[in-house]
Amino acid sequence: MSETFDPYTLLFLVLAVVIFLRLRSVLGRRTGNERNPVDPYSAEDARSNGARAPGQDKVIPMSRTREMVEDAKPSAEEIETQLNKFAPEGSALSKSLMKIIKVDPDFEPEHFVRGAKAAYEMIVMAFAEGNRKTLKQLLSGDVYDGFESALDERDKKKEEVESSFVGISKADIVEASLKNKLAQVTVKFVSELITATRDEEGRVIDGDPNAVREVTDIWTFARETSARDPNWKLIATEAAN
Repeated sequence: MSETFDPYTLLFLVLAVVIFLRLRSVLGRRTGNERNPVDPYSAEDARSNGARAPGQDKVIPMSRTREMVEDAKPSAEEIETQLNKFAPEGSALSKSLMKIIKVDPDFEPEHFVRGAKAAYEMIVMAFAEGNRKTLKQLLSGDVYDGFESALDERDKKKEEVESSFVGISKADIVEASLKNKLAQVTVKFVSELITATRDEEGRVIDGDPNAVREVTDIWTFARETSARDPNWKLIATEAAN
């Protein structure tokens, strides 16, 4: 066998090593910490990727997710402490909320109120803007029909509503019930809005575009606790002023 050294063989080997190192630096290596590939058609992947599944773009989480419940299951003492923030100990409201918690471990009053406040703002602004799509996703059928009738009447008169949401100063749970696995929670909202209605010629016919108005609303949300859908919907509204 010939022991003659071939310089071209060495050159090709060097080039191969250089190309390999370049590709490695550009493409990187798996470390075991990479996220799994996202399936855009999977609702679970859509949630974990910060996106929403089709038809869920206006969902307000008012119950904790299963993952949140499993990660931090509150003790009986913690549940009682939290209930005392929203209802006097031993009161009818406290007992009703406890009934909901027993059949729906995802329910947590503090988390619910945060979600209810977000839903309130979204619904108020959607109504002002005439956004029927958003309203339909957040309201029960009966409530949506009432909102839609008001919007149709407004369109018929060619009126426009200008509204700015200043904030919610109070959001208190005032009533709760559990009937045939249907949980209902009523929240009293005290909010501040700047709102004005203009006619087709742009004249202000209601409200004041330069004044902050305090509004008190009493809204009831409901959810079927036996259903897999964790979302609550607005089933009744009442204006206190």
